[in-house]
Amino acid sequence: MNCELLATCSALGYLEGDSYHKETDCLESVKDLIRYLRHEDDTRDVRQQLGDSQIVQNDLLPIIVQYRQDKALFDACIRLMVNLTQPAVLCFGKIPDDPVFRHHFMQVTSHLQAYKEAFASEKVFGILSETLYNLLQLDWEQRQEEDNLLIERILLLVRNMLHVPANPCEEKKVDDDASIHDRMLWAIHMSGFDDLVKFLASAQSEQQWSMHVLEIISLMFRDQTPEALVSAGHARSTEEKQRDSQELEALRQKEHAEKRSRTLQRGTRHSHFGGSFVVQGLRAIGEKDVIYHRNLNNFKNYTHDQGKAVRRVPKRNRQAQDLKEKRRSALNVRLFLREFCVDFLENCYNRLMYLVKESLIREQTQQHDETYYLWALSFFMAFNRGNGFRADLVSETMSIRTFYFIERNVTNYYEMLLTDRKEATSWSRRMHLALKAYQELLLTVNEMDRSPDESIRQSSNVIKSNIFYLMEYREIFLTLLRKYDETKQPQSYLRDLVESTHLFLRMLERFCKGRKNLIVQKKKVRRKKSQGKEKPAQESSPEILAETWKIVEEELRATGFQLSASLTESIVPFDAASETPPEEQRTEAMIRVQDALLARLGPEALALLRAAREVWPDGDVFGSSDVEPEEELDLLKQIFHASLPRPSPETVAEDDDDGAELDEEELESVQLSEKEFNFLDFIKRFANPSIVRPYLLLLKSYTKNTPHTNHCIVRMLHRLAVDLKMDALLYQLSVFHLFNKILNDPAAAAYKELMTFAKYVLSRFFAVAAQNNKAYVELLFWKNVGAVREMTEGYTKDGEGKKPSWTEEEEEELRRLYMEHLDSEVPDIVETVIQLLSNSSRTRRQVVTQLVHMGLVDNAKELKKPKKGTQIVLWTEEQELELEMLFEEYKDSDDVLGNIMKKLTAKRSRARVVDKLLSMGLVSERRELYKKRSRGAHKQRQQGMTEEEFLAELTQGPPDDSVDQGDEDERDEESEDSEEDGNEREIPQPVRKSGQNFNLTAERRADISSLVNALQQEGLSGPLLWLQKCLNQTANHRDEDGLSQPVPLVPFAEANEDAMDNKNFLKLLRKLGMRPPENEQETFWRIPENISSSQLQSAAAALTPGEDGPESHEGQQGPSDSTEEPREQAEEEEEHDEEVLSEQRAQALRALLLARNRKCHTAVDADPMSDATPGDKTNGVIERSQEKISTKRSRSRVLDDDNDEEEKENDSTIAMDVDTSKDADSDREDFSAPVKRRRKMVLIDDEEDED
Repeated sequence: MNCELLATCSALGYLEGDSYHKETDCLESVKDLIRYLRHEDDTRDVRQQLGDSQIVQNDLLPIIVQYRQDKALFDACIRLMVNLTQPAVLCFGKIPDDPVFRHHFMQVTSHLQAYKEAFASEKVFGILSETLYNLLQLDWEQRQEEDNLLIERILLLVRNMLHVPANPCEEKKVDDDASIHDRMLWAIHMSGFDDLVKFLASAQSEQQWSMHVLEIISLMFRDQTPEALVSAGHARSTEEKQRDSQELEALRQKEHAEKRSRTLQRGTRHSHFGGSFVVQGLRAIGEKDVIYHRNLNNFKNYTHDQGKAVRRVPKRNRQAQDLKEKRRSALNVRLFLREFCVDFLENCYNRLMYLVKESLIREQTQQHDETYYLWALSFFMAFNRGNGFRADLVSETMSIRTFYFIERNVTNYYEMLLTDRKEATSWSRRMHLALKAYQELLLTVNEMDRSPDESIRQSSNVIKSNIFYLMEYREIFLTLLRKYDETKQPQSYLRDLVESTHLFLRMLERFCKGRKNLIVQKKKVRRKKSQGKEKPAQESSPEILAETWKIVEEELRATGFQLSASLTESIVPFDAASETPPEEQRTEAMIRVQDALLARLGPEALALLRAAREVWPDGDVFGSSDVEPEEELDLLKQIFHASLPRPSPETVAEDDDDGAELDEEELESVQLSEKEFNFLDFIKRFANPSIVRPYLLLLKSYTKNTPHTNHCIVRMLHRLAVDLKMDALLYQLSVFHLFNKILNDPAAAAYKELMTFAKYVLSRFFAVAAQNNKAYVELLFWKNVGAVREMTEGYTKDGEGKKPSWTEEEEEELRRLYMEHLDSEVPDIVETVIQLLSNSSRTRRQVVTQLVHMGLVDNAKELKKPKKGTQIVLWTEEQELELEMLFEEYKDSDDVLGNIMKKLTAKRSRARVVDKLLSMGLVSERRELYKKRSRGAHKQRQQGMTEEEFLAELTQGPPDDSVDQGDEDERDEESEDSEEDGNEREIPQPVRKSGQNFNLTAERRADISSLVNALQQEGLSGPLLWLQKCLNQTANHRDEDGLSQPVPLVPFAEANEDAMDNKNFLKLLRKLGMRPPENEQETFWRIPENISSSQLQSAAAALTPGEDGPESHEGQQGPSDSTEEPREQAEEEEEHDEEVLSEQRAQALRALLLARNRKCHTAVDADPMSDATPGDKTNGVIERSQEKISTKRSRSRVLDDDNDEEEKENDSTIAMDVDTSKDADSDREDFSAPVKRRRKMVLIDDEEDED
């Protein structure tokens, strides 16, 4: 032991007999020990040494017993014991895998077990109870912070002691014997601590201790079962006696049958002469028969595997082990715990569970605290069912909210079971707890059905209606059975799952029988139709249409336009519960009328027309209310010959398929609807090998199962084999081997239900084998529904169901199209070929398969659909460390995120990097990663700034030195990130090169010239002239100012905006060296700052058709054109741009002036001259800008509507009064471009600095 620790422990005092003598510096020594524990190493050496010295048994417990009046010493000892007694799992984080640390873990656990034995004393708990009682007597006004800390530490100390596991080697106790845990519970009872626990659970003023109380209660009942506590102190009932006698009789019969079989196997002749025998037909290692050297009595058990080494099962494939069995405590302990449960249910349960549930929902608890809630729910509700059921005692947890809470936890636990494989055992136990709670809820609802109280039965029906209506609650057991994994989930979990499924199906079946029809919720997943050429609608010839209309007209005239009442009532044109908007439903109703007419169903079409007229009377779309029959006939004829817009075909897949995963790109929406429930159809969902296997796996342990468990298994298999007539699902060799074992069991009389079912399945199989000579081969395989149908009804003949083959002409066409587009730059060559094929019915799979078959591609993987977005999802520790180092290096730079993106080794999207920086806590919000702007330089530019410069500054984005080099490859600028969230944008990062030469080579000039000619043929001469003008203006500004900053290309006119969506126009921008929007802060393309004015002039000259060299400066002002029409269009475009620019300047100045005046009005004792000076200047600028506005207006998406424009024209000649225009639209109007909010904030901040 460490000498310092030894000296500190010696300074505490010494125990002499039953009295303890403390030293003078006892309190300081206790504090020193607390300090030592704070600095212990990973092996917990201080804790182990203090445990070896038995400091708790010999020093700390005697001190708190004899010196409880010394408050400071008592508090320090309690604090030290809370630290010393904390669970070993908390000390080491988890159960260590390393042998050395596992040894230290076991040492700490052994010390805790010794502490628990010392704590099992009425004297110790009497002191703790008395101290806690005195503290709880204090009102909140009198209670100090130290008192609350002491209450919490006492509760934590008791929690820690109850948490210590039993030592199976030391405590070899049988049932009804008192273990250390039982002795501790008895000490809690005798000291009155259990009453204090119940008080804390029920007192309204002590609700902050709710989680501590629930932990203590769950640990108190750790080894108990509700059934054992219910029966404690009661004589066994007649039913229990009968059940026990039946079990005993089954065991006696089994033993007698085994004894009789051994007697029959024993030969009549003595065994002195063993002899040797040749087993005919059973081959040995060579070609001869096996020679058997033992008695013939044991030959039935002979196998070739005798004497061989047992094959070791890998650890990852071993079956998960169950937890230890519950033991029965001493009778007096069980009686005390039973009384505790009764009092707790009557006074504390509802309130405590409500408080804990609220804390869990608001995330005010620690991790995994919901497991205590789930345990308490299942334990106390089971106790309530057995102890004279009363629904009011558990009303808090009998609600749909509780079902939803448990269902969410089950789903979460299963997801974590798959992802966190190292802690799979822990997640499996939590999942088992949630399943037990769900099972107990169903059992309680089932018990409520039997209640004599009508209100309770009504409440039960309401709960069942909800859980049977929602699909999540109906299909939870289907999912859990399908996903069962025996290597992660123990057999006890499977047993509870099978019994819960049996109970749910029985309740659902009984619920359906009492009703004619049951309406339930149904989910539909709409998927987009796979890309390809859609089948054209079948076009009928005019002769067929005329004949069809003649038949419909004659039928309607024959009926006299009179409709039957049944037909009128059955037509429903509008569904109020549907998510489809009423306008779309009106169009669908019109299409339904046309379809009915095409199908020659005249009365149905007329009934639908009249029903739709009642739903949509406005606009007389389906005719007026007083329409005549002949007018209705004319209206039907118009609808019959009309070309109605039909929606594109969509594939509707219901969500009840067998786990078919949907592609994110194909998933469009999930729609909820209602349908009539059919119980037999629901049972068909269980006819799946992945669901049958868990049942058969549990059936293998039929001798260990309870009779109820075996009944649940047989009932489910009976539903499949008899009710659904799918007994062929069980035609499997391992199943028949199990049936053979059951039939040959000496105690088979105890399993009559199993024997009867096994004989039925075998008889059905032999009947099928007589008709199908391949039935014995089918025994080797598990079968789905399709294979079952083929096995029983006959196999599909060769050639049936095959897809149409490819003719020689189609193969030649496919080869030609593929070779033509092989070297093209199309993103998906398969989709391109499909659209050009003459046979439009070919699918993508058929085309890819044929290309592989023809040898044009080696593998189908070469033609996979191109996935958008990056596939890098997880961050490794090295990448996180690299990111942290880069952040520390560049956190003081102007562009933190840009510099990090340059240096990152594994390239990721900006959104991913920002999210990772936020999750690592390096930044608190996204705005910290925005580019910083120099305010000093901005102020210098603001001083003496002209009107044009102000507008340019207002519309341009943050400076950036990145240039997009997209000359050879075109990137899709709207590519979406196809990672798991599917919402964030993945912006392609441009290649950054400084000092790049933008001089146009002859090859590039030729490409630009060809693009310009193509764009002019498309009618984009106006946007080309606008682009040329922007380049020339930017070149002039750079010559005058000597500054180079990125200049945004803001399309004011509608034609220019349309051009920015044109692919060829964007390609031209890339050829000219323009930069696309780089991140979410930018909206427009930009002219990079590293292009000189001469290069801009050269690029502008290249936009003039028919020019091969750079033009002079004269051509920059008005480029010539060979025709007059483009020139006039260019002049109109220039006039329009000047109008929009001037008006946008006025709007920007109004907004700025209004912001200044608002700030000045809020200031106290401000100088009145500070408002007048900028106001006068701005009014002058506004008047000059308003004079430039022409009366000629054009529609534009960046401007307001026509009414606002007329108001602005009327107000343009009137000087603005700032004080009376606070409610004007100028403060709410957007500028010429959607400038980012950050830019507005920067401008306002700069103006404040100027003031």
